[in-house]
Amino acid sequence: MPPPSSPKRKDPPAEPFKRALGMASRAIAGDKEMQVAFGAGKPDLDGKSMTLPEPSRLPTAREIAVIRGWADSLSLTAAMHDARLHRRLAPEAGAARNVFEAVERARVESIGSSRMPGMAKNLTAKVEEQYSHARYAAIKDRADAPLEDALALLVRERLTGQAPPENVRHLVDLWRPFVEERSKDAFAKLDKIALDQAAFGKTMRDLLRKLDLSEELADGEAEEGDDSSEENSENGEEQSEEQQEGGEGDPEQTEEKMAESQDGEFEESADSMDTDEFDADGEEEFDANEPWRPNQNVLDNPEAFGYKIFSRANDEEITAEELSTPDELERLRSFLDKELRALSSAVARLANKLQRRLMAQQNRAWDFDLEEGQLDVARLPRIIIDPMFPLSFKHERDTSFRDTVVTLLIDNSGSMRGRPIMVAACCADILARTLERCGVKVEILGFTTKAWKGGQAREAWLGAGKPPVPGRLNDLRHIIYKTGDAPWRRAKRNLALMMREGLLKENIDGEAVAWAHSRLLARQENRKILMVISDGAPVDDSTLSVNSGSYLEQHLRQVIEEIETRSPVELIAIGIGHDVTRYYRRAVTINDPTELAGAMTDKLVELFEEKAATRSKEQQASRGRAAAPKSKAVAKPARKAKSAKR
Repeated sequence: MPPPSSPKRKDPPAEPFKRALGMASRAIAGDKEMQVAFGAGKPDLDGKSMTLPEPSRLPTAREIAVIRGWADSLSLTAAMHDARLHRRLAPEAGAARNVFEAVERARVESIGSSRMPGMAKNLTAKVEEQYSHARYAAIKDRADAPLEDALALLVRERLTGQAPPENVRHLVDLWRPFVEERSKDAFAKLDKIALDQAAFGKTMRDLLRKLDLSEELADGEAEEGDDSSEENSENGEEQSEEQQEGGEGDPEQTEEKMAESQDGEFEESADSMDTDEFDADGEEEFDANEPWRPNQNVLDNPEAFGYKIFSRANDEEITAEELSTPDELERLRSFLDKELRALSSAVARLANKLQRRLMAQQNRAWDFDLEEGQLDVARLPRIIIDPMFPLSFKHERDTSFRDTVVTLLIDNSGSMRGRPIMVAACCADILARTLERCGVKVEILGFTTKAWKGGQAREAWLGAGKPPVPGRLNDLRHIIYKTGDAPWRRAKRNLALMMREGLLKENIDGEAVAWAHSRLLARQENRKILMVISDGAPVDDSTLSVNSGSYLEQHLRQVIEEIETRSPVELIAIGIGHDVTRYYRRAVTINDPTELAGAMTDKLVELFEEKAATRSKEQQASRGRAAAPKSKAVAKPARKAKSAKR
């Protein structure tokens, strides 16, 4: 008798919508290999991976329209946007780069809106949702209005005929007279060249020059390209006339010219193959006429990458002892000890697990028959047999994982208030003790700001007449709870400062990660690990109210990209209730703060086990290389013995 069939498992209500949206996105992008995922955080397109907002269990019609709008926008970008051409045309950095990218997004979206009415409704819902933030409604002055948003909406209006959303119409009207006065001719021809990204990009570069936003752009770049194309066409006509004349004349001359042309075509095809292979690696074409520029990175010179800081005068890097009195630290520590007793069973078990893993990787090895070191008692019988035999000493080899420093960078923003910051302090405390017992040094840092909604930096900006796009407008506070060389017993009181009322304010993650990275690079240890613990994207109301909405997030992405691709520091992140995997390559997200201890230990164990596996492979390879010559040396006498028998 066959077993009764199990009831079919019903899909969540939003699952059919997600499947249909994935198929539609691949169809619009024209790429059946496009991977569509849904998750928390900002929608993004990275190569063939598209991330869309996660719909709720029972999404409303408005929510569905917004998600469809993001899917249409990213799919159109995949289909109608050439990233390599965009890199070549876009300004280097700064406000001009932000405006150029915002207008390019408006161009791509306008193509879909003009062709498909349904897509136009979706994109309109996405734009309205994008500008529904209350800070846009509070803008009354043009100095506070972000130009990239206003110009993108003006371009959208020109290409599609759709007016800006009601809540940001006043923002566009603040910039409209200024833009139309300087760029009326450029706007008049945008709708004719919307399908041509190269022509559209060159027109926007001219527009940026007229708006005094891009002084570094080379004048006449387009004219030089036109002249060169005309010269090439003229040269081609002259060559064709010569070939015709040669064909009528001496046949030997025609054969020589044909051979020369074939050689030239071969050289040109070889050059084109080289350039195609070079471009396939993702590198930009190199122009020999461009001046040489030193290799800059966002960690050393953030302003070259569009991240400005209005004032550093009131930023501070301070120790925990300077922010509190010994009595207050003692009181807060007693409160932390009570919380530690409640978490001790779970966290201590994980700490012991980490310690066992690390100790198991010691692989204690010794060097014998040395002239100095620790006396080798196993060789003492030699002295009894031969009293003139010298004493033998041994020395333990260094363990690789002990030459490691781990930095814990903890988000001290206001959203961490309560249980998240308490659990973070407890986990940092126990992890520091565990790693110290294993010989691994630990540094514990925190980051926040000195004030809410801007401090003295904002006051200075207001006093300067509110210059546009001022950059970061708050005073940083970077806190050192424990240095890498300080033992845990001396710094244990400092960790309790995280629970002090009034300490947690806003978070500017990009500069904090760069600061912790610079401290790690100054260390002498061979291996450096940076673990970031955060519960959200960078937020500072004072900065975001006068810059673009993605200003701090874009800088954070640049910093992470620089560290993950070009730095010896190993970067990992843990997000508490927030998806940090869209920023960091090696990251994990937890929903309950009590899971933090397990996530921290698991990530560290994973890192150390990866290193141990790599080291064992290298040792096996070195043994194989060392054993190869010996086998050859043994094989030669064997052949001689066989020949002697014969």
